[in-house]
Amino acid sequence: MARAATLRKAFDAAEPARVPAFGGGEPPAPPRALKPLVSNARIAVLMFIAAEMMFFAGLIGAFIVFRLASQIWPPPFQPRLPAGVTGLNTGVLLLSGVAIQLAMRAAGARQAKEIVIRRLSYAAIFGAIFLLVQGYEWVRLIHYGLTLSSSVYGATFYTLIGCHGAHVLGALVWLGVVAARARKASAGPEAVQICGMYWTFVVALWPVLYVFVYL
Repeated sequence: MARAATLRKAFDAAEPARVPAFGGGEPPAPPRALKPLVSNARIAVLMFIAAEMMFFAGLIGAFIVFRLASQIWPPPFQPRLPAGVTGLNTGVLLLSGVAIQLAMRAAGARQAKEIVIRRLSYAAIFGAIFLLVQGYEWVRLIHYGLTLSSSVYGATFYTLIGCHGAHVLGALVWLGVVAARARKASAGPEAVQICGMYWTFVVALWPVLYVFVYL
C-alpha cells in the first residue's frame, strides 16, 4: 500500500497543472493609456483659426467686389491711405512674428524661463508698437474725412482693418497673460506654443490685408 501511495504521489507531481477552462489565473494587465498626438487645446485653437480665416476671407471678398465695381479706386476726394508708413509698420509686426517663433522654440526645447519671457516680451512690444502706429494713422484719416459713413471706401477699410486691429489687441492681451504666467512658472511650453500659434496667424494675415487694401 505504501508503495502504491508513493507511486500515486509521483504520478500527480509529474502531471502538468491543469489551467481552468473559464476564468482563473492572474488578471490581465490594464491597457496603457496612449498620449494623443495633438492635444485638445491645440485642436481647439486650430479650429478657431480656421473659422477666423473664413471670416476674413469673406471680408476680403466683399472688399474686392466693391473695388472691382468702382470705376475709380480710391474714390475721388477721399484721403489716400498711408502705404509707406504702414509698410514700415508691417515690418514691425513681422519682427514680432519672428520673436514669437523664437519663444515657441525656446519653450519647446525647455530652455530657461527667462529666455522665453524675454522673447515673449519682444513679441508683445513689437505688437504694441504696430497697434499704436495703426491707431495714430486711423485718427489722422478720420481727421482728413475718411470715416465709416463717408463712403463705401471708408466703410470697407475700417471694417477690414479694424477687425484685424481688434484681433491684434486680443492676441496682445493673451500674450501678456501667458508671459505673466510664465514668469510665475505656472505656464508650461504648451501654453506658450498655443498662444504663439494664434499670434503667428494674426501676423501672417496682415501682409495679405496690406497688399489688398493699401496697394
